Amino acid sequence: MEAKAIARQIRISPQKARLVADLVRGSNVATALNTLRFMPKKGARILRKVIESALANAGQNEAIDVDTLYVKEISVDGGPMLKRIMPRAQGRATRILKRSSHITVVLDEQ
Repeated sequence: MEAKAIARQIRISPQKARLVADLVRGSNVATALNTLRFMPKKGARILRKVIESALANAGQNEAIDVDTLYVKEISVDGGPMLKRIMPRAQGRATRILKRSSHITVVLDEQ
């Protein structure tokens, strides 16, 4: 049985969130949460909340044993971008893309 949680339009670059997601993919849920709790990155706090949400979703299903769950899949996809401009020299302007992410976590029993 699987449990799933999705966080949409999170204001972090997908590239930065994938660095943290790669560290916990495939690991036990307790180990993943412990790793993310002590990691000093912004993405770690966000991913920890999404994994905890998927764990709570799994707790609602009586057929799933919460103690045997592991992180089966974490995907970080790009979300909508906020487009801003920054003034540059000689009257020019450059575009700044403030990126966002869609984070999907799937937990499964071992």
